[in-house]
Amino acid sequence: MGTLLITNIGELTTFSGEVGDAMIVSDRVLWIGSAWSAPAADEALDAAGGAVLPGFVDSHSHIVFAGDRAAEFAARMAGSPYTGGGIRTTVAATREASESTLAANAFRLMREAMLQGTTTMEIKSGYGLSVEHEARSLRVAASLTSETTFLGAHIIPDDLGRVAGTTHSNGTNGQPFAQDRRAYVDLVCGQMLAECAPHARWIDVFCEKGAFDVDEARAILSAGVDAGLMPRIHANQLTYSGAVQLAVELDCASADHLTFLTDADVAALAGSSTVATLLPGCEFSTRSPYPDARRLIDAGATVALATDCNPGSSFTSSMPFCLAVAVREMRMTPWEAIEAATLGGAKALRREDIGHLGIGAQADLIVLDAPSALHLAYRPGVPLVRHVLHKGVRAL
Repeated sequence: MGTLLITNIGELTTFSGEVGDAMIVSDRVLWIGSAWSAPAADEALDAAGGAVLPGFVDSHSHIVFAGDRAAEFAARMAGSPYTGGGIRTTVAATREASESTLAANAFRLMREAMLQGTTTMEIKSGYGLSVEHEARSLRVAASLTSETTFLGAHIIPDDLGRVAGTTHSNGTNGQPFAQDRRAYVDLVCGQMLAECAPHARWIDVFCEKGAFDVDEARAILSAGVDAGLMPRIHANQLTYSGAVQLAVELDCASADHLTFLTDADVAALAGSSTVATLLPGCEFSTRSPYPDARRLIDAGATVALATDCNPGSSFTSSMPFCLAVAVREMRMTPWEAIEAATLGGAKALRREDIGHLGIGAQADLIVLDAPSALHLAYRPGVPLVRHVLHKGVRAL
């Protein structure tokens, strides 16, 4: 592809040490420096004094789904607590939808996110909860991103625990999975994993009261690792579940949510390579306590921000919104939140080619209609993203 010279940059944020007011990109960042010394390029883009920063890396989303849970949201705003039980509503709607419908909806949401500056998006399954429907969800996800996550262990579905052509280790036949949890864990670790692994890079578990306990999560994540997937985990969203310690034990790339943390949890995260991924859209949409990002950062943990875009507990695709909420409600400075939404997300996906604008990095970047990236938190709700480049190609 050709080369693009970006000039008249008001503020350049690279998170890699390079400085300047101009840069040249193709699919990668090729040069950064002063405009007066810029090499020739095939095309030019005038940033008009706007800030340039890396594209947002949204490392936690659930955008392969069908249906609507607006009534559930309204009930929460009227005082009903969030329990996670509404996931079953989305499972039913997702199973009924066609693959083309799921793909169109996921594409729409991913495009919506990109127009707000997201250039990398992780996508989980988890609204199929059967071999057929989980594999289908991951096929859809894989058509949109390389960062796909098998989340067959989202909740225990209402299905019967008998799977045609198989017998379970406890000998049960035809009981609901809720009464035969071992059968569902066996299914996730066996046939479901075998069908889904070819379409996934990651494996995830919702380790929480009402979902999967620590021993079940360990078995599922270990099976995924044995199948060649890398682990991540939903941890401590609703209770002190023990999931953080498991995340560190298994070297999960990321432990996500983290509303409830003990001192031992914080110390474990700070002393590990597991990224603490915080999802402020979820707390905003469920009226739950916000995680204490300041506590994690001061302890030395690596923090990422992500949207948790899903139809039930955080139906937002906007990383700028999540960044602003994190600054206001989670005691992050604006620059800490910007770094968490870019470089932090890349670390949560164990990627070194995105989340920064160092020489050789993938040319994923945002040009703002504002002189500084600080305006992302300073002017919440304002559409400041003027241009988006993904692998050097203008998406906006």
